[in-house]
Order: sequence, then C-alpha cells, then structure tokens
Amino acid sequence: MSGHNKWSTIKHKKGAADAKRGKLFTKIIKEITIAAKAGGGDPDGNPRLKTAIQTAKSANMPQDNIIRAIKKGTGELEGVSYEEITYEGYGPGGVAVMVDCTTDNKNRTVAEVRRIFSKAGGNMGESGCVNWMFDRKGQIIIPKENVEEEKIMDDALEAGAEDVIDNETVWEIRTDVGDLYSVSSSLTEAGYEIEESKLSRIPQNFIKVEGKIADQVLKLIETLEESDDVQDVYANYDIDFSQITEE
Repeated sequence: MSGHNKWSTIKHKKGAADAKRGKLFTKIIKEITIAAKAGGGDPDGNPRLKTAIQTAKSANMPQDNIIRAIKKGTGELEGVSYEEITYEGYGPGGVAVMVDCTTDNKNRTVAEVRRIFSKAGGNMGESGCVNWMFDRKGQIIIPKENVEEEKIMDDALEAGAEDVIDNETVWEIRTDVGDLYSVSSSLTEAGYEIEESKLSRIPQNFIKVEGKIADQVLKLIETLEESDDVQDVYANYDIDFSQITEE
C-alpha cells in the first residue's frame, strides 16, 4: 500500500477530532457555498452541490447549517465571497505537494501557505510546477463496516467506477472526473453510506522518504491541513508507516 493511500486512512481516523474543532464543518460549508454560487441552489440540477450536501449529512451537519450555506452561495443571505485557488510546491525530500484552498483573502492565504512550506523545510513553487505529476480523479470514501468486498467491487464497477481500493477501514473508489457524481448517486441509491465524495488529485508515482525526512513531510502535510483556508492537501510521498508512531 502506498504512503499516500495509508495517509488517507490516517486522515479518516482524524475525522472525529476535526469535527470536534469545527474544522470539518467549516470546510464542508465552504464547499456548499461555492457549489451553490457556481451552479445554483437546486441540488438536483447541481451535481457538485448534491455531493457536498451528501458529505455534510454524512458528517451529521445540521440541516439549518446546510440551508444557510446554500443561501449564502446563491446570494439569498449575505455572506463571505470565497475564491478557489491551488498552490504547488516541494516538501522535504523533494516530495511534490498540491494545496487546494478556499479563501476570502488571497494575500493572507498565499503568505500563510508559503510560511508553512518554508518552516517545514520545503518551498512553494510556481503554478504548474508539480501539477503534471498528479491525475485528477473522482474519489468516493465508504466505511468498510458491513460492506463485503465482492459486493462493493461489483456495484462500484457497474456504476462506472474505475477502481476500488482497500484502505484498511474504508473503501476508496476512484472514478473519471465526469463520472464522480453519477457513481456517487448510484452507490447512495444502492444503500451505501458515503462518507466523502469529491474530486481529488492522485499521484502518478511516489517518492520514498524515511526517518527524519518522513517526519518532516508528515508535519508539513498536517500543518497545511490545519490551516483555516486549506481544503485539501495532496502529496506523492511513500512512507513505511510501520516505522511511524501515531500520536
């Protein structure tokens, strides 16, 4: 199993703590607001919004929060105007890193992301410097509990998925970008509990890092993820997690 995939599992375990701090809800609300602004407030005619709402419900977000986020996106309620932007760079050991952000102040966000890269021993690069190392894919996360491998394989592939990956406590389903919403809807209709459904960046290959460098890479990723303006972080590291002690 690649380090990147294992990190998905660790992020899954961190989910409860993120929710307690309100960070998870904040990220989901931003996604709902942007989706509604871009494609309208009707989830039936806005696949991105429908998926964001699905993720919100899986995180047990109150319905009132969802409705307010939609209305802020459509302009029915006054709210912050968010902008989506992606930053790229290199972490310790030459690991490629992509950082998807949603911000109401680009100057603040770029300064913060640059500071995090620098403090961790990496550096932020120009747009496009590492983007070519990643494939854009749809990614659906389904908890493993009471889900048989053969059944999820059959149902996902029949729905149009490209691959189903065993990530310890969850199934990771990958799709073509254009098929994410249809596959997600099909699996929901089939009775699966979808924890997360989003467009993701999948590394084409991985860089093996060990020891102190591995610790520095993980610290960089964690610090980026904890930044208020950061939605997602992707990196092409390969780490032997049996050598890493989780706190």
